[in-house]
Amino acid sequence: MNAFSFITQDWSANRNNTKGRLIGLLFRIANSASRNRAVRLLLTPYLVLYRILVEWTLGTELPYDVVAGPGLKIYHGQALVVHRHTRFGRNCTLRQSTTIGNNGQRGGCPVIGNHVNIGANVCIIGPVTIGDHVQIGAGSVVTKSIPAYSVVVGNPARIIRRSVPESLDLIPELV
Repeated sequence: MNAFSFITQDWSANRNNTKGRLIGLLFRIANSASRNRAVRLLLTPYLVLYRILVEWTLGTELPYDVVAGPGLKIYHGQALVVHRHTRFGRNCTLRQSTTIGNNGQRGGCPVIGNHVNIGANVCIIGPVTIGDHVQIGAGSVVTKSIPAYSVVVGNPARIIRRSVPESLDLIPELV
């Protein structure tokens, strides 16, 4: 992937969302620094600017070294806090007032699959895995792993629906 494609990989996902496009573009420029030590040294002044502009001014704590697949959507962004060791798959949606990170104890951070839609005011805490195509309702608190194709809500989050596509009906662990 060339540099321009890498930097603009979230552009179409944030269509009609100027703030999401701005945060995504600034994030991907800074994120490119985490891929190479020489680039990190060269972009050090930009990384400081990124922290001041995105984290302090816009109130979106999305560390530049977070691993995130293409198509990351950010709606609103205020009070969004993501731990730097969190991993996102492709086409994930993040909303305002959401916290994603570790539980303050030894252990890991969330690994979030592809096509995950995270509602506003959600907390995803601890070494959990969120499967592909999961919908997490607003205000949910997720402390346990969630299987693919689930809809979860509540505190603590609980599965209210599984929507396995017909082509996957024959896979026993999804049914």
